[in-house]
Amino acid sequence: MKSVYSNFLRLSTLCLLGVLLLCTAAGLLFNVKLLPGGLSRSMLLLPAALILFWGYRRYSSPLELLRSLEEVGYIPEPGCSRLQTVNQVRYRRKKGDLPPVYPNGWYRLLDSHLLLRGELKNITLLGEQVALYRTQEGQVYVVDAYCPHLGANLAVGGQVVGNCIECPFHGWQFNGEDGKCTKIPYAVKVPEFAKIKTWPSCEVNGMICIWYHSDGLAPTWSIPEQEEITSKEWVYRGRTEHYVGAHIEEIPENGADIAHLSQVHGPCAISGVDLRYTNSKLWKFVKHTWKVQWQPEPEPNNHCSQMFLEHALTLFGKHFALLDLHVIARQVGPGLVFMTFKHDFLGSGVILLCVTPVEPLLQRVSHSIYYQENMITAIPKFILWVECKQFERDIMIWNNKKYVSKPLLIKEDSAVQRHRHWFAQFYSENSPRLVFQQQGLDW
Repeated sequence: MKSVYSNFLRLSTLCLLGVLLLCTAAGLLFNVKLLPGGLSRSMLLLPAALILFWGYRRYSSPLELLRSLEEVGYIPEPGCSRLQTVNQVRYRRKKGDLPPVYPNGWYRLLDSHLLLRGELKNITLLGEQVALYRTQEGQVYVVDAYCPHLGANLAVGGQVVGNCIECPFHGWQFNGEDGKCTKIPYAVKVPEFAKIKTWPSCEVNGMICIWYHSDGLAPTWSIPEQEEITSKEWVYRGRTEHYVGAHIEEIPENGADIAHLSQVHGPCAISGVDLRYTNSKLWKFVKHTWKVQWQPEPEPNNHCSQMFLEHALTLFGKHFALLDLHVIARQVGPGLVFMTFKHDFLGSGVILLCVTPVEPLLQRVSHSIYYQENMITAIPKFILWVECKQFERDIMIWNNKKYVSKPLLIKEDSAVQRHRHWFAQFYSENSPRLVFQQQGLDW
């Protein structure tokens, strides 16, 4: 309800400013007095300046589309709220014979610009709570969120002190590099065994990432640096964020599922995201076509795979060559995808697609776009918006499907099986599985 009021207030303000701008334009161009005579021309220029400033800010600022779980991918149940619908679907849906739920690899925690110096944040991922903080010198550390002393959450009321994080409960301080406790305010001596778990992390390509391995092994590969981001040749133009109620493997598997592209993504983006209506006859005159090839990379980059995609647009059955686009989507590990594209007219850039498990069947997915600086901002923002709409169509499938461990595949689906074989390398003997409790009476 609060969002309705805020939207109404924003709309009312814009309408008022619009009326003032029209009156100002009439007064300046036609010498027509539409406002009280006491208002000078300089005063009339104020609303015009405000509207122009607002328009410039909207145009130049990055696009941000942040969706909650209940906003996308569910068909409302009669008599139920959106959240109730989500809970019902997630409860009654068959899960299938699932692979391990947390693959080994690097995962995005947060975009770098969202963590200031001296700031700390509480983040949920991989069924855990971690405390992420940045020192005044700019170094980033990740530790377990809960203090080993009496369990207080370090990120809720804690402080950054030098390289350490201070517990809000009793003032214990832990070094972010090795996890050792460096200070207990009321103790004569800090015991050697007093320490907290630290997580390997890195900051690259404008994001903070964390390494996970079920066996506690150190990172076996690193995240490649996108040179254009580091050199500022490509600049940040926005991000989207979604929550997907599915197993993590289902999301990258889409890259190998070539057959779904024409069915789900063939209809134009403006036809919406609800799959019940995307094939409406109203939008039949516009259609996306795709040519896709997926393949894994050889050693030493066997943890990577590539999808080569050629996009074309037809209008009234005629090929519209101006929007032909060639995309290379390189997946690095289980949770990172670099979607690079280059166009003679639209320029070049990259979308960083990051999938981070929050819990076994809930993934946080972000798309961050970086684009060449000398290109007008409307282009990358439009590309990100289209990608967002196409992705939300997939979410409607993922949120309501079950995982099929032995799918009925035909020859044309061979890439799906090859992708599953490739993805299996990110599981190890101790990778956690989701165990379902049998419902019944225990006498």
